[in-house]
Amino acid sequence: MVKPEDDFPEAYHDDPVGEISRTKSLTKFLTTGVLIFGSIFFLQTTIAGNISLSSSSPVEFGQGFAATTACSGERELTLTPTSAFTNVAGAGSYKFSSLTVSGIPDSCRGKDFTINAFGNTGSSPLAIFNSDSTSAVVYNNAGTFELGVGTITGTSITSGSGAFTITYTNPVAISESVFTITLQSGEHKDIVYKVGNIGPGGGKIYYVSSTGFNCGANYTSTGSPTGGLCKYLEVAPNTWSGSSDPLKYWAVKEVDLETITSEATAYNNAAGIGLGYKNSIAIVSQNGVYPTNNYAAGAARAYTGGSKSDWYLASTAELNLLCQWARNVTQNVATRCTGGALNTGTGAGAGFAASYNWSSSEKDARYVHTQNFGDGFQGWGFKNYAPTPYPFRPIRAF
Repeated sequence: MVKPEDDFPEAYHDDPVGEISRTKSLTKFLTTGVLIFGSIFFLQTTIAGNISLSSSSPVEFGQGFAATTACSGERELTLTPTSAFTNVAGAGSYKFSSLTVSGIPDSCRGKDFTINAFGNTGSSPLAIFNSDSTSAVVYNNAGTFELGVGTITGTSITSGSGAFTITYTNPVAISESVFTITLQSGEHKDIVYKVGNIGPGGGKIYYVSSTGFNCGANYTSTGSPTGGLCKYLEVAPNTWSGSSDPLKYWAVKEVDLETITSEATAYNNAAGIGLGYKNSIAIVSQNGVYPTNNYAAGAARAYTGGSKSDWYLASTAELNLLCQWARNVTQNVATRCTGGALNTGTGAGAGFAASYNWSSSEKDARYVHTQNFGDGFQGWGFKNYAPTPYPFRPIRAF
C-alpha cells in the first residue's frame, strides 16, 4: 500500500519524466528476514517500481511503502527513504541520506535491523555512509531504537513509538546509482566500544572495564540497561549545556545524606565505579527537582542526551578516571590523576576547564569531594554555597 502523493505536499519535480508505477508488490523473504526494495529510485530513464526520486531536482523520496519483514509477521511496516543534496565545491549530487521505518510491532523488540543498498548490477552492497560503510544497523532495545554494531560513527538516529529514522551524516551513495535497498531483521549483537568512541547517549566512552562493575539506580550487579554488570562509562559532550560546562553549587541543602557512604579519605577505589547514579538519586531526592532548585546533581540528572534518562553526577572514583582520560594518562582507579595535558585524551577534544569539578561523593555531613582537572588535586567543597560554584559534566554507565 503506497501513501498518496498528497501526503507529501512539499514534494515536487522540476523536470518530470513521466508516470511511474506505484502498485508493484515488494518482494518478501520471510524465512531469511530480508525485505528488498527493487529499483526504488526514480531515474531519468528508468521507471521506478516503488519510490519516486528525481536525481536532478531537490525532491525527498516522497512515498512510504507498506511491507512485512520476518520479525513483524503479518504486521506491515512503512519505510520511507530520503534523498539530500550534497554540495561540493560548487557542484554536488543527490544521495541516499536517511531511512524511516515505522509501524514496528513489539515482536521485533530485541532484534537488529540491518540496512543495505545495491546498484543495478553485482551482488556487493554499496557504501552508504562515511566512505566505506556498507551496512547500517539499528537495535530495537525494548522499543527504544539505538545505533548498532558498526553504526556508531557517521550516523544519527531518532527513536519514536514503533518507529525510527536513521540519518547518514556523511552519505556517499549517489541516488541514481541505487536500485535496491534491503532491510534485514536478525538477532542482536552487542557493540564493543573502545575509549574515545561515541556512546549511545551521544557522548564519549572514557572508561572500559573488561570485568564489569555494579551500576544502576541501586548500584547492583544487574544495574545495566540490559541487565547484568556495566562495562562502560560515557561522558556527555562539552556542549551538553551550551558552549561549556555550567557553574553551579553542589546542592541547596547542607544535610547529611545517610544513603551515601561518606568517604573522609582514600576514596579512589574500584567500589566507587558505577556508584554515582545511586548518589545522584539521593541528592535529588533531598534537594528537589531541577530546575526549581538549581544545582549540579539535579542538572546532571535532568540531562537527556541521546534520549537517555540515566545521566548522573560522577562519584569520586568515576571523576578521577574522567580526569585521567581528559589528561591522557594511564587510567588507574587507585592512583590520583596527575601528569599529562588537559583535553588530549583519546577522543577527549576540548572543553574541560582547568578547575575544580564536583563529584557526587560526600566527605562528611558538610563537605563533598572535588577534583581539579588542572593538576588532578583532590579536595572538597561546601555542599551548599561554596565560595564559588564549580563546573561538572554528566556521565552514565552501561
